Amino acid sequence: MTGVAPFLTVAMLMPLAVLSAPAQVRDANAVLAPSRERIETADYRASGHLVRIDENKVRTSYSINIKAHWFPGVLRALVEVTSPVQARMHILLEMRPNGKSTIQIARPGDALPVALPFEKWKEGPLGTGFSYEDFLETQYYWSRQTVLEKKKFGARDCNVLSSIPGAGDKTHYSEVKTWFDQSIGFPVYVEKTLLGGTVKEVTYFGLRHTGGVWSASQIETKTRGHAGSSLLILDRGTAKANLSAKDFSPAELTHFQDSK
Repeated sequence: MTGVAPFLTVAMLMPLAVLSAPAQVRDANAVLAPSRERIETADYRASGHLVRIDENKVRTSYSINIKAHWFPGVLRALVEVTSPVQARMHILLEMRPNGKSTIQIARPGDALPVALPFEKWKEGPLGTGFSYEDFLETQYYWSRQTVLEKKKFGARDCNVLSSIPGAGDKTHYSEVKTWFDQSIGFPVYVEKTLLGGTVKEVTYFGLRHTGGVWSASQIETKTRGHAGSSLLILDRGTAKANLSAKDFSPAELTHFQDSK
Protein backbone atom coordinates (compact mmCIF):
# COMPACT_ATOMS: atom_id res chain seq x y z
CA MET A 1 0.00 0.00 0.00
CA THR A 2 1.08 3.59 -0.45
CA GLY A 3 0.13 7.05 0.52
CA VAL A 4 2.79 8.43 -1.45
CA ALA A 5 3.44 6.52 -2.75
CA PRO A 6 1.16 11.73 -10.06
CA PHE A 7 0.24 22.64 -19.47
CA LEU A 8 -3.00 24.32 -18.69
CA THR A 9 -3.80 26.24 -21.87
CA VAL A 10 -6.42 28.79 -22.79
CA ALA A 11 -8.08 26.13 -24.95
CA MET A 12 -8.45 23.87 -21.93
CA LEU A 13 -9.97 26.67 -19.89
CA MET A 14 -12.53 27.72 -22.47
CA PRO A 15 -15.10 24.96 -21.80
CA LEU A 16 -15.05 25.95 -18.13
CA ALA A 17 -15.51 29.65 -18.67
CA VAL A 18 -19.28 29.43 -18.39
CA LEU A 19 -19.03 28.12 -14.83
CA SER A 20 -18.84 30.43 -11.86
CA ALA A 21 -15.60 30.48 -9.89
CA PRO A 22 -17.27 29.32 -6.66
CA ALA A 23 -18.74 26.30 -8.48
CA GLN A 24 -15.31 25.38 -9.88
CA VAL A 25 -13.77 25.61 -6.43
CA ARG A 26 -16.50 23.44 -4.92
CA ASP A 27 -16.07 20.85 -7.67
CA ALA A 28 -12.28 20.78 -7.26
CA ASN A 29 -12.50 20.49 -3.48
CA ALA A 30 -14.94 17.58 -3.82
CA VAL A 31 -12.58 15.76 -6.20
CA LEU A 32 -9.60 16.40 -3.92
CA ALA A 33 -11.35 15.51 -0.67
CA PRO A 34 -10.55 11.74 -0.69
CA SER A 35 -6.85 12.32 -1.41
CA ARG A 36 -6.54 15.02 1.22
CA GLU A 37 -8.29 12.77 3.71
CA ARG A 38 -5.84 9.93 2.94
CA ILE A 39 -2.93 12.28 3.57
CA GLU A 40 -4.39 13.80 6.73
CA THR A 41 -5.14 10.40 8.29
CA ALA A 42 -1.95 8.65 7.10
CA ASP A 43 -0.33 6.19 9.50
CA TYR A 44 1.29 3.44 7.46
CA ARG A 45 4.34 1.30 6.81
CA ALA A 46 5.22 -0.31 3.49
CA SER A 47 8.16 -2.12 1.94
CA GLY A 48 9.09 -2.98 -1.60
CA HIS A 49 11.41 -2.00 -4.43
CA LEU A 50 12.29 1.00 -6.51
CA VAL A 51 13.22 -0.20 -10.00
CA ARG A 52 14.72 1.63 -12.95
CA ILE A 53 14.48 0.10 -16.44
CA ASP A 54 16.80 1.87 -18.88
CA GLU A 55 16.44 2.27 -22.65
CA ASN A 56 18.19 -1.12 -23.12
CA LYS A 57 15.73 -2.80 -20.70
CA VAL A 58 18.46 -3.27 -18.07
CA ARG A 59 16.90 -3.27 -14.59
CA THR A 60 18.40 -1.73 -11.47
CA SER A 61 16.55 -2.40 -8.22
CA TYR A 62 16.77 -0.82 -4.76
CA SER A 63 14.99 -2.24 -1.71
CA ILE A 64 13.06 0.38 0.21
CA ASN A 65 10.96 0.82 3.33
CA ILE A 66 8.46 3.68 3.72
CA LYS A 67 6.60 4.90 6.77
CA ALA A 68 4.39 7.95 7.05
CA HIS A 69 2.21 9.67 9.63
CA TRP A 70 0.14 12.84 9.66
CA PHE A 71 0.91 15.19 12.53
CA PRO A 72 -0.96 18.48 13.02
CA GLY A 73 -0.16 20.53 9.92
CA VAL A 74 2.48 18.21 8.46
CA LEU A 75 2.83 14.79 6.82
CA ARG A 76 6.12 13.15 7.74
CA ALA A 77 7.38 10.31 5.53
CA LEU A 78 10.62 8.42 6.02
CA VAL A 79 11.92 6.56 2.97
CA GLU A 80 14.73 4.11 3.68
CA VAL A 81 16.85 2.74 0.84
CA THR A 82 18.17 -0.46 2.42
CA SER A 83 20.07 -2.12 -0.44
CA PRO A 84 22.37 -2.32 -2.27
CA VAL A 85 24.80 -1.37 0.49
CA GLN A 86 26.46 1.43 -1.48
CA ALA A 87 23.10 3.11 -2.09
CA ARG A 88 21.81 3.12 1.50
CA MET A 89 20.23 6.37 2.62
CA HIS A 90 17.33 7.69 4.67
CA ILE A 91 15.11 10.46 3.32
CA LEU A 92 12.79 12.43 5.60
CA LEU A 93 10.09 14.31 3.73
CA GLU A 94 7.87 16.82 5.49
CA MET A 95 4.90 17.97 3.43
CA ARG A 96 3.07 21.03 4.67
CA PRO A 97 -0.10 22.25 2.95
CA ASN A 98 1.12 25.86 3.32
CA GLY A 99 3.96 25.14 0.87
CA LYS A 100 6.77 25.08 3.45
CA SER A 101 7.84 21.51 2.71
CA THR A 102 11.34 20.19 3.48
CA ILE A 103 13.51 17.20 2.59
CA GLN A 104 16.41 15.88 4.67
CA ILE A 105 18.85 13.08 3.84
CA ALA A 106 21.17 10.96 5.96
CA ARG A 107 23.71 8.36 4.88
CA PRO A 108 25.63 5.81 6.96
CA GLY A 109 28.14 7.60 9.17
CA ASP A 110 26.31 10.94 9.21
CA ALA A 111 25.95 12.40 12.70
CA LEU A 112 23.08 14.63 11.58
CA PRO A 113 20.73 14.70 8.61
CA VAL A 114 21.39 17.27 5.90
CA ALA A 115 18.75 19.46 4.26
CA LEU A 116 18.43 18.68 0.56
CA PRO A 117 18.76 21.91 -1.46
CA PHE A 118 15.66 22.72 -3.48
CA GLU A 119 17.52 22.49 -6.80
CA LYS A 120 18.14 18.79 -6.07
CA TRP A 121 14.50 17.94 -5.37
CA LYS A 122 14.04 16.97 -9.03
CA GLU A 123 16.70 14.28 -8.64
CA GLY A 124 16.00 10.95 -6.96
CA PRO A 125 17.58 7.98 -5.19
CA LEU A 126 17.53 6.02 -8.46
CA GLY A 127 17.43 8.72 -11.12
CA THR A 128 14.74 11.24 -11.94
CA GLY A 129 11.90 8.76 -12.61
CA PHE A 130 10.83 9.00 -8.98
CA SER A 131 12.28 12.28 -7.77
CA TYR A 132 12.54 13.27 -4.14
CA GLU A 133 9.78 15.78 -4.77
CA ASP A 134 7.50 13.08 -6.18
CA PHE A 135 7.33 11.48 -2.75
CA LEU A 136 5.91 14.72 -1.30
CA GLU A 137 2.71 14.88 -3.43
CA THR A 138 2.23 18.57 -2.65
CA GLN A 139 0.03 19.21 -5.69
CA TYR A 140 -3.16 18.35 -3.80
CA TYR A 141 -2.70 21.56 -1.79
CA TRP A 142 -1.62 23.99 -4.50
CA SER A 143 -3.62 27.18 -4.79
CA ARG A 144 -5.09 26.68 -8.29
CA GLN A 145 -7.26 23.58 -8.66
CA THR A 146 -9.60 23.16 -11.64
CA VAL A 147 -11.77 20.26 -12.77
CA LEU A 148 -11.12 20.12 -16.52
CA GLU A 149 -13.41 17.33 -17.69
CA LYS A 150 -14.81 13.88 -17.12
CA LYS A 151 -12.89 11.32 -19.13
CA LYS A 152 -12.23 7.60 -19.27
CA PHE A 153 -8.87 6.10 -18.45
CA GLY A 154 -9.11 2.54 -19.69
CA ALA A 155 -12.39 1.24 -18.29
CA ARG A 156 -12.50 3.77 -15.46
CA ASP A 157 -14.66 6.89 -15.44
CA CYS A 158 -12.49 9.71 -14.14
CA ASN A 159 -12.52 13.36 -13.13
CA VAL A 160 -9.49 15.12 -14.61
CA LEU A 161 -8.09 17.77 -12.29
CA SER A 162 -5.49 20.41 -13.08
CA SER A 163 -3.27 21.53 -10.19
CA ILE A 164 -1.10 24.64 -10.66
CA PRO A 165 1.28 25.91 -7.96
CA GLY A 166 1.10 29.36 -6.48
CA ALA A 167 4.01 31.71 -5.83
CA GLY A 168 4.59 30.24 -2.37
CA ASP A 169 4.68 26.58 -3.47
CA LYS A 170 8.13 24.97 -3.72
CA THR A 171 8.07 22.76 -6.80
CA HIS A 172 9.83 21.99 -10.06
CA TYR A 173 6.48 21.34 -11.75
CA SER A 174 4.39 23.91 -13.62
CA GLU A 175 1.25 21.75 -13.60
CA VAL A 176 0.02 18.34 -12.53
CA LYS A 177 -3.04 16.80 -14.19
CA THR A 178 -4.61 13.90 -12.31
CA TRP A 179 -7.22 11.38 -13.43
CA PHE A 180 -9.26 10.45 -10.31
CA ASP A 181 -11.49 7.39 -10.45
CA GLN A 182 -14.99 8.76 -9.90
CA SER A 183 -16.18 5.82 -7.79
CA ILE A 184 -13.30 5.67 -5.28
CA GLY A 185 -11.61 9.08 -5.57
CA PHE A 186 -8.17 7.52 -6.07
CA PRO A 187 -5.71 8.63 -8.78
CA VAL A 188 -5.20 6.16 -11.62
CA TYR A 189 -3.09 8.28 -13.97
CA VAL A 190 -1.12 11.53 -13.65
CA GLU A 191 0.71 13.85 -16.05
CA LYS A 192 3.36 16.02 -14.40
CA THR A 193 4.86 18.85 -16.43
CA LEU A 194 8.27 20.10 -15.33
CA LEU A 195 9.08 23.79 -15.66
CA GLY A 196 11.16 23.06 -18.77
CA GLY A 197 8.21 21.33 -20.47
CA THR A 198 9.16 17.67 -19.95
CA VAL A 199 6.14 15.52 -19.09
CA LYS A 200 6.18 12.58 -16.69
CA GLU A 201 3.40 10.02 -17.12
CA VAL A 202 2.48 8.17 -13.92
CA THR A 203 0.18 5.13 -13.89
CA TYR A 204 -1.19 3.38 -10.79
CA PHE A 205 -1.71 -0.40 -10.87
CA GLY A 206 -3.15 -2.99 -8.50
CA LEU A 207 -5.61 -0.74 -6.68
CA ARG A 208 -6.80 -2.30 -3.44
CA HIS A 209 -8.89 -1.40 -0.41
CA THR A 210 -7.28 -2.45 2.87
CA GLY A 211 -8.13 -1.29 6.36
CA GLY A 212 -10.52 1.28 4.96
CA VAL A 213 -7.78 2.84 2.78
CA TRP A 214 -7.36 2.72 -1.01
CA SER A 215 -3.81 2.21 -2.25
CA ALA A 216 -1.82 0.97 -5.25
CA SER A 217 0.58 -1.95 -5.26
CA GLN A 218 2.63 -0.58 -8.17
CA ILE A 219 3.29 2.86 -9.63
CA GLU A 220 5.04 3.32 -12.98
CA THR A 221 6.57 6.54 -14.29
CA LYS A 222 7.67 7.24 -17.86
CA THR A 223 9.10 10.36 -19.43
CA ARG A 224 7.12 11.21 -22.55
CA GLY A 225 9.18 10.70 -25.68
CA HIS A 226 11.89 8.68 -23.93
CA ALA A 227 12.50 4.94 -23.61
CA GLY A 228 12.70 3.30 -20.19
CA SER A 229 10.63 3.64 -17.04
CA SER A 230 10.74 3.52 -13.26
CA LEU A 231 8.60 1.41 -10.93
CA LEU A 232 7.68 1.71 -7.28
CA ILE A 233 6.57 -1.79 -6.27
CA LEU A 234 5.07 -2.22 -2.80
CA ASP A 235 5.09 -5.82 -1.62
CA ARG A 236 3.56 -5.50 1.83
CA GLY A 237 2.52 -2.99 4.45
CA THR A 238 0.03 -1.94 7.07
CA ALA A 239 -2.44 0.93 6.90
CA LYS A 240 -2.53 1.42 10.70
CA ALA A 241 1.05 1.39 11.98
CA ASN A 242 0.60 3.42 15.21
CA LEU A 243 3.61 5.60 14.44
CA SER A 244 4.76 8.46 16.68
CA ALA A 245 7.14 11.42 16.55
CA LYS A 246 10.13 9.27 17.59
CA ASP A 247 9.75 7.25 14.37
CA PHE A 248 10.81 10.39 12.46
CA SER A 249 13.36 11.84 14.87
CA PRO A 250 16.93 12.84 13.88
CA ALA A 251 18.17 9.78 15.80
CA GLU A 252 15.91 7.52 13.72
CA LEU A 253 16.96 9.23 10.51
CA THR A 254 20.68 8.69 11.16
CA HIS A 255 20.37 5.14 12.54
CA PHE A 256 21.40 2.40 10.09
CA GLN A 257 21.39 -1.31 10.75
CA ASP A 258 24.83 -2.86 10.31
CA SER A 259 25.13 -4.53 6.93
CA LYS A 260 25.87 -8.22 6.91
